[in-house]
Amino acid sequence: MSLENLLSEKRSAILSRWYDTILETYPAETAVYLRSQENRFANPVGHSITHGIEAIFDDLMRGLDVERVSPFLDTIIRIRAVQDMTPSQAVSFIFSLKKVIREEIALDAQGDFPWQDLLALESAIDVLAVLSFDIFVKCREKLYDLKANEMRKMTFRLLQRVNTVGDEKEGSPEFATGDIDNDKQKEVPQ
Repeated sequence: MSLENLLSEKRSAILSRWYDTILETYPAETAVYLRSQENRFANPVGHSITHGIEAIFDDLMRGLDVERVSPFLDTIIRIRAVQDMTPSQAVSFIFSLKKVIREEIALDAQGDFPWQDLLALESAIDVLAVLSFDIFVKCREKLYDLKANEMRKMTFRLLQRVNTVGDEKEGSPEFATGDIDNDKQKEVPQ
């Protein structure tokens, strides 16, 4: 039996286990919610992950096409980039696919098993991991740029307010320099 046929037979089991390993990277209550809520509108993160891993797996079965798989990786990585995850945690879900596949095909990996095909598949998964890391870095750079721009805008608005208040005080009659000097002269005992 070819590896492609074997993986096609075990597709639903592989995807289910892969999804479970992804959910293990989330806090327990988040994972319970993502697992239990199937409505795509009530659970857009879970839906995006499910849809994404299905498309990634199917693309791997057809032969990895980076252009075709990038949007699906991008969707999942964007979700993970805004969460409190390290880069390794964010892309680790790609590597977990190797383990899931090995465990699912372990009983069938006897005798004349197509080991070369499995090695080629694992190499393609490694390419996905590298691509995922690149996507993650770009997402985080964008987040930091957005945060820096927002901080600049806040600082600029604060300075505008300070300058406006300062301008109002300078224009008021009690802060005219001549009046201040005259007041000081009145206070000085002679």
